[in-house]
Amino acid sequence: MAASRPVYLQLSDVLRTAAILHGGVGVPADAPYLPARADEVGWGLLPNAASRPMLRVPSGAAVRFDTISHEGLLVDQGSDPRGFFGTAGVAGDRILDDVLALLDSGRRHQPDVAGPHVVTGPVAVTGARPGDVLEVEILELTRRAPYGVISNRHGRGALPGEMPIAPPGLPPGAPVPSVCLVAHTDGDRGVLPVGDGRAVRFPLRPFLGIMGVAVAGETPVHSVPPGPHGGNLDIRHLGLGARLYLPVQVPDALFYVGDPHFAQGDGEVALTAFEAPLRALVRLTVHADEGARRLARTLSAPWADTAPSTGIAPSAGAAPSMAVAPSTGVAPSTGVAPSGGTALSMGTSPRAGGDALHIVAGLDPDLGAAMRAATRNAVAFLGERYGLPPQVALAYLSAAGDFAVSQIVDQVVGVHCCIRQTDLADLAGPDGDPSRQHGPTGRPGRR
Repeated sequence: MAASRPVYLQLSDVLRTAAILHGGVGVPADAPYLPARADEVGWGLLPNAASRPMLRVPSGAAVRFDTISHEGLLVDQGSDPRGFFGTAGVAGDRILDDVLALLDSGRRHQPDVAGPHVVTGPVAVTGARPGDVLEVEILELTRRAPYGVISNRHGRGALPGEMPIAPPGLPPGAPVPSVCLVAHTDGDRGVLPVGDGRAVRFPLRPFLGIMGVAVAGETPVHSVPPGPHGGNLDIRHLGLGARLYLPVQVPDALFYVGDPHFAQGDGEVALTAFEAPLRALVRLTVHADEGARRLARTLSAPWADTAPSTGIAPSAGAAPSMAVAPSTGVAPSTGVAPSGGTALSMGTSPRAGGDALHIVAGLDPDLGAAMRAATRNAVAFLGERYGLPPQVALAYLSAAGDFAVSQIVDQVVGVHCCIRQTDLADLAGPDGDPSRQHGPTGRPGRR
């Protein structure tokens, strides 16, 4: 297949002057660090029970991960990030060294047997057992480069057969070339050139598209479809301050990350979002009490909580790092930004005007079935967490729950339900803990 040429006009000075966060550069010593080494990352396959951990930590430890994007490395992009990004005006010294190391290692993406994603990990969390719940708390997300890619390819996305649009003169039956648009950052905004001197600007909302635990068994696990293990969930709310809860399937959980995004809209309709590399600090905590284990058995997919937002925006010139102070009962991160920058410590998730949310997902290859799964899981969640009878839970969700398509492009469709935590405040016990009356909270007893 012919390599796609990135559509990139109006080259910004950002690409020539913004800091590039190479592997191992500016890494604080406050947490174990797992780089994206060429001989250790997975490519298109997720960890399973036979995978060897790259790192071992106790429950409650924070781990810093480097992630890289697959964009620029794929076959339809020439399997050559130097050439692909070079045509967009990105100089070779502005490409991450771990991306080039993966290229120079001789490893190549194998689209017939594996997904596109480059995966960092796994990390063993000592003592985690199958049936426990692993809490993943997002403490910091730092942009490693000032550019990324948004792609529509292979007749996929929400409009297969319609987009990408065939160029004039394409022979009948010939594959339609992929469209890969290189976007860049400008402070806290993404910039997508139109091609005629104008540009679309949109908020950056970084998150990791892939967070998961190893699947039981030794069968290879494709990186594209999400599942009960998490994986490629692509839920855009899982940014700073979010806590994702993953049912553990193998001893020590074997947690991993990948598919970093600078921004994504619900649905991810083109096929990819704003794919770009991140450095992430996450805290990994095992929950082993029966309440947590029962909730994991009850739901068919992972669930999450987000922090409330004060609507604070990064100031001009701030370093591209935002550190969130964890919620009550957990010590805050240091907020140190790499490369001499100043981290923006907000104490909240950067969702302007947003409420604290419970997020419950439904997953299925069929969109309608995914919606039904999300509804069943939301009803079950409200029953387990707040003691709501099913008919009351369904009525509340119909009046106030917000259901959205997480993504429609990952073979298994995701639908997520957002439930405002403030709506349920009156259901809590006298100390504010709903578990005093009706079972486990989002942070059950920790191991």
